[in-house]
Amino acid sequence: MAVAIPATLSGLARALVQQDLLREAEAERIAAEGKPETGGFVGQLISTGRMSARDIAVFASRTFGYPLLDLNAYSAEHLASDAIDRRVMQNHQVVALLRRGNRLSVAVADPTNLRALDEIRFQTGMAVDPVVVEADKLTPILARLAEKPETSLKNLVDDDLNLEFDDGSAAEAAAAEAASIEVDDAPVVKFIQKILHDAIAEGASDIHFEPYEKFYRIRFRVDGILREVAQPPLVIKEKIASRIKVISRLNIAEKRVPQDGRMKLVLSKTKTIDFRVSSLPTLHGEKIVLRILDSSSAMLGIDALGYEPDQREELLKAIHRPYGMVLVTGPTGSGKTVSLYTCLNILNQPGTNISTAEDPAEINLAGVNQVNVDDKAGLTFAAALKSFLRQDPDIIMVGEIRDLETAEISVKAAQTGHLVLSTLHTNDAPQTLTRLMNMGVPTFNIASSIILITAQRLARKLCTCKVAIDVPMETLLNAGFTEEDLDGSWKLYGPGKCDRCKGSGYKGRIGIYQVMPVSEEIQRIIMANGTSLDIAAQAEAEGVRDLRRSGLLKVKQGVTSLDEVLATTNE
Repeated sequence: MAVAIPATLSGLARALVQQDLLREAEAERIAAEGKPETGGFVGQLISTGRMSARDIAVFASRTFGYPLLDLNAYSAEHLASDAIDRRVMQNHQVVALLRRGNRLSVAVADPTNLRALDEIRFQTGMAVDPVVVEADKLTPILARLAEKPETSLKNLVDDDLNLEFDDGSAAEAAAAEAASIEVDDAPVVKFIQKILHDAIAEGASDIHFEPYEKFYRIRFRVDGILREVAQPPLVIKEKIASRIKVISRLNIAEKRVPQDGRMKLVLSKTKTIDFRVSSLPTLHGEKIVLRILDSSSAMLGIDALGYEPDQREELLKAIHRPYGMVLVTGPTGSGKTVSLYTCLNILNQPGTNISTAEDPAEINLAGVNQVNVDDKAGLTFAAALKSFLRQDPDIIMVGEIRDLETAEISVKAAQTGHLVLSTLHTNDAPQTLTRLMNMGVPTFNIASSIILITAQRLARKLCTCKVAIDVPMETLLNAGFTEEDLDGSWKLYGPGKCDRCKGSGYKGRIGIYQVMPVSEEIQRIIMANGTSLDIAAQAEAEGVRDLRRSGLLKVKQGVTSLDEVLATTNE
């Protein structure tokens, strides 16, 4: 006697129940939980572990009579991906394979998804031939297609854009007028929005729009490495630059001098991303660089930054002192701002008055009084600091100590009952103290005001595809490991390759730190005009790990690779 199957089950789910491969209740639950963007019924079924992607594909092909294709044997370069809107492909987890005349072959994991097939027919106006593929091989292709910017930019190439002007004021005026008219072109707007969303999705820190004589390219800096993501038509370089400058409130008619601005992208009601915009006139047009400023990075908490437990304890102890100075050092792009704002976020309480002077303020933090310095207007770091001291502050953050006047006022504030946080550009913590001496700050003031110095670098983290590797002991010893470290209790890992990290072997970054409290012995060395080598030797004797030793500890923990630490802490 045949078992009645409820009408709520259809297509592939119904067939699996009829063949006793799934129970009716189980099929209904999986069908209800499956979401289109994650593969629908097929994706949810695979996630339960009841059937593999291969088994589902073979069953669907045999049951419904559609051809079965191994996507690994199909060249992605030959995909007819432009035939279907990318949004449709992502929403329904389908890929266009081949277009012949008025017929379109489409790769699907579930050939009974009639809604997807009907939408493709309506959108393309073509007859659709489903081809069954394994869902787990479909996902990486969809991810790669999602990375590519919209191709509709070719529509921007028209006769008007090929006009060229000679140098002169008339040409500048004509170009400015043309830019102002063309700046709202819908394809350019969509393209820039796509680039911004892609950069945020990939965790990029910077976006580079770069014009050259023969081509125009866009690059993302992800985990500290620049990577090309698009080469739009060269003739639209003016439109892209003008559009970004309009949003950033820059002068689109001025193309001879650098300009700086800001813009904001609203992702949702609760999520916005700020961008710091910099334009630079080059030989072949304006290069635009966007720095992505994500305020949520300061909300991650100190545990997410990569401090070792003893380093974290020393830092927290220092920032909870009622007065004194805490300095963060490192090169540009080493995460100093995020570290400072993480500390400020911890200290940001209703009973605390916090003021910051920055150039410019990169992260917006509610409850903190932030000031952008403006040298042209006379609002320097020193001027802002003087004003802060008349505003009843508890905590002061100075974006960077650049000169003697700023250093002296900061030291004075630290000595008169205020906690001062700031940054310097030095290679390590001991060199920071001698840098202040060379600036002209009296040694007594340095010794009596600074309570802790943190030097830091950012190293790329190994992806989950990391692989164990063998390295000669001599190489490990030369890198800085001791014989006691090489006791065989840990494995050395190197980068692997997978779709998640796009073959680089790295995903995300982690901080490497040297946290040096200024002890009484170090104070004596400062007072005696000791060198950075003297200070470093004393810090090591007190158990302070330098940047290389901290990096090697991350290698032992399997967080990063030895090559990455050697490159990051090159001494």
